[in-house]
Amino acid sequence: MSQSPDTTAAEPIIGIDLGTTNSLVAWCDATGPHIVESPQGRAVLPSVVRFDPTGGAPQAVGDEARRHAVEFPEHTIFSAKRLMGRGVDAVTGELAYLPYRVVEGERNTARIAVGKRIYTPQEISAYILRELKQWASARFGREVRKAVITVPAYFDDAQRQATRDAGRIAGLEVVRIVNEPTAAALAYDLDREQDATIVVYDFGGGTFDVSILKLQNGVFQVISTAGDTHLGGDDIDRSLVERIQSEIRAQFGQDIAFPPATRQAFRTFAEAAKIKLSQDDRAELEIDLGGERTYRRTITRAELESLMRPWIDKTLESCKRALRDGKLKPDAIDRVVMVGGSTRIPLVRRVVGEYFETEPYTALDPDRVVAMGAAVQAAILAGINREALLLDVIPLSLGIETLGGAVAKLIVRNTTVPAVARENFSTYVDGQTHVAINVCQGERELVADCRLIGAFELRNIPPMPAGLPKIEVTFIVDANGILTVEAVERRSEKRASIQVIPNHGLTRREVERMGLESYEHALADMTAHRLIDLRNQAKLDMRQIRKQLEKVGEAIDPDYRAEIETKMTAVQRYVDADDPEPNAFAEALTAMDHATIKLAELAIASTLREENLNNRP
Repeated sequence: MSQSPDTTAAEPIIGIDLGTTNSLVAWCDATGPHIVESPQGRAVLPSVVRFDPTGGAPQAVGDEARRHAVEFPEHTIFSAKRLMGRGVDAVTGELAYLPYRVVEGERNTARIAVGKRIYTPQEISAYILRELKQWASARFGREVRKAVITVPAYFDDAQRQATRDAGRIAGLEVVRIVNEPTAAALAYDLDREQDATIVVYDFGGGTFDVSILKLQNGVFQVISTAGDTHLGGDDIDRSLVERIQSEIRAQFGQDIAFPPATRQAFRTFAEAAKIKLSQDDRAELEIDLGGERTYRRTITRAELESLMRPWIDKTLESCKRALRDGKLKPDAIDRVVMVGGSTRIPLVRRVVGEYFETEPYTALDPDRVVAMGAAVQAAILAGINREALLLDVIPLSLGIETLGGAVAKLIVRNTTVPAVARENFSTYVDGQTHVAINVCQGERELVADCRLIGAFELRNIPPMPAGLPKIEVTFIVDANGILTVEAVERRSEKRASIQVIPNHGLTRREVERMGLESYEHALADMTAHRLIDLRNQAKLDMRQIRKQLEKVGEAIDPDYRAEIETKMTAVQRYVDADDPEPNAFAEALTAMDHATIKLAELAIASTLREENLNNRP
């Protein structure tokens, strides 16, 4: 019999694992975390929602919806998490395998059409969260209103915000967003270990994450994280579906159609075969296609493993990237913790064990461990005595666009959250009263190679000469990984800010591409960035020199003026060149600056004379 919660205690905070395939809710007391069961005694809620044909209120959530998915294929929604915070162009490759309709919503967001209604993925997720909330409320005997919700570590800002929005729609105050691998480490009670380096390998239904944690004296510090927000058991199922469809077309003709009910059946059969082959060496498939056509097939474990191997290899690429970011080798890892339903597959455990040269740690149910960890974090926030501290990281670098299309990074990836960073900027145009602040996410040096995730303006700055305004930009990333950007012009104290809430997330491969390309193009990017900075500095300096020459007028020696003009001409050639040599450019700029030291002194003297004349009685 499960543990009963103390209903007389302070307002409870629950932990929720909002999963692609299944979702769970848990709570934690001084004895540890406990899974909350439904009034019918179910511990796991399938992340499936069925609507009536018109698209009205849901008819079923969870087991009932999944059980009849083949009967109602176009009205039964699953894997909504893979659409959360994403653009419709990011999911076009898999639309042919979904029995329900995904349509383009406002500003390219992916949405789901049911009958005459259009739902956001957040709304679908909210129905799942609301059901879990009801389970917990029934267990506590009062309404539960606060929750910690887990997300894949590599969820970007849009996907994290979408998760928070789903919680709000469900009537929950999301007090903390926690990365799934970090939650798993909390659930395993690994804080009792000393000086351990842990890898959490989280392979779920729709996403993959790997995090490396240093554990010491009850402190969980995430060293690095990597992953793919569009890689999971669903992809293994789809590979098997593609094999089945190909064979059916070869057997019965290329023109055979696969209506929504058939596509839903394919997915159901593929998932069942995958689960069976995790225990047995073979599985039998039999699908009635109608018209006296029946597809029969025996699938072996070896055959499934050959289909799976490319997906597992992709997870190892993320593992390599996390190790590289953490400056570690596989043999430096003390323990590998397996999380997520896909880690039940024998091939996954075997390959991961071989890569890290250690037996994977599977002491807890991989489907339940994330929810239990979320409950542990909820207990910490609720003040229940537990000597654990959670230090998570930012998965992608954050910065702003500067003149010429470069990115000034204020917070680099794998920085511990919460985090604050400040940097000063100025204007490049005389009399500028508005400054655009474009916020970027990614690892490259140029805006064109990163993702613009937010923009706002600092307005009504008093007109001043270029370079004189002092604009302080502050990035604040809270414990949930949500970014706020503030800008203030310190001379006038004009302010502006934005909580960066992108309309949709990164495309399927963008997160991975951003990380890999940062290594491949590092030298070229740094050179391009340096040239942008040199050009901007040269233009600003020459503008100032021309003003000084105009100010001193005839007071300057003609030969000295000619020398300055020669230095400026040399610099201008580098400014105008398509691909100037950076070191030579910098030397020419330095030579011009040294040559104009005396000019600056003459300009200051001229200004002082004017002030003295103006101040005479």
